[in-house]
Amino acid sequence: MKQLTIFALFSIAFIFNINAQNKKKQDHKAIKDMCGCYEVSFNFAETFNYDTDSTYVPSKVKHDRGLEWVELVKDDKDEIVMQHLLIVETKQGPYIVKHWRQDWLFENTELYTYDHNNKWHFEKRPKKDVKGQWTQKVFQVDDSPRYEGSASWVHVDGKSYWENTTSAPLPRREYTQRSDYNVTVRTNRHEITGSGWVHDQDNDKVLRETGKKDVIIAQEKGYNKYVKVADSKCVAAQEYWKKNAGKWAVVRNTWDAIFARNKDLILAEKVDNKVLFKYLFDDENYKTAEQIYPVIESFVKKVK
Repeated sequence: MKQLTIFALFSIAFIFNINAQNKKKQDHKAIKDMCGCYEVSFNFAETFNYDTDSTYVPSKVKHDRGLEWVELVKDDKDEIVMQHLLIVETKQGPYIVKHWRQDWLFENTELYTYDHNNKWHFEKRPKKDVKGQWTQKVFQVDDSPRYEGSASWVHVDGKSYWENTTSAPLPRREYTQRSDYNVTVRTNRHEITGSGWVHDQDNDKVLRETGKKDVIIAQEKGYNKYVKVADSKCVAAQEYWKKNAGKWAVVRNTWDAIFARNKDLILAEKVDNKVLFKYLFDDENYKTAEQIYPVIESFVKKVK
C-alpha cells in the first residue's frame, strides 16, 4: 500500500510536470505569434471623465493606421524579445521608425514598476507569486523603460490571451498635450486572433502625488488591431533591422547594465535640452558603445 501511494504521488507529479511543460509551449507560441508583418489600426477614445472643472476638455478620439514589422530579436525558452518597427511611406520611399519593444520573461522575479515623474521602483517578488507567469516588459523607442507587469497566459475555449494592470508614464500622444494627469494605470490585454492579434486597453488617467491618494481624472479605451499580411510587405523594415541590429544591441546591453543595479531608477526628461531618443536616433554620432554608454548614463539620476 505504501509503495502504491508513493507510485501514485510520483505519477501525479509526472503528469503535472508534463501539463506545465505543454502549457509553457502554448504560452511560447502565443507570444511568438505576435511577430511578423501587420497592418495596424490604432484607436483611442476617452470614455468617462471625473474632473469637476467645468472647463475640462477631453482628449480627442484618435484613429491611426500603419504598417508594422515585429522582429523576433531573441527566442529562448525563458525569454522572448520583440522589436516593433513602423513603416512610414514617403515620397522618397519607406522610412522606418524604431517603435516600441516588448520583452517576455518566464517566472521573472525582478521588475521595475512605474511610480510617477519618471521614477521606477525596483521590486523583487517571491518565486511563488510568479509561478507559471510571464512578465511583459515594455520599452520606449530609445529602449528606456516604460512599464512592466506579470500574469499568466490563458488558453481556453480556443482563445489565447494575457492580461495585466500596471502603472505607466503618459503615452507620447498625450504627454505634450496634457498636464492635468501624470500616470496612466493601464489594463493591457494581448489576445491572439485568427487574423493576427489585438492589443486591448482600459486605461485610467491618474493624477499621482507622493503621500496622497491617486485621483482618476478620466478613463479611456484603446483598441489596437494587428492584421497579419505577407512578410514581403515589410521588407524595408527587415532590411533596416539587419543594418542597425548591432547598434541597438549595444543600447539594450547598456540599459541591461543599469537595470542590473537592482535599485530605484529616476530618469531625466532632457539633457542639454534634448530628449534621449534624439541622441540615439543620430546614427552618425551615436553608433558605438563608447558613444552610446555615456549619453544614456547622463539621463540616469542618482537616487538619494
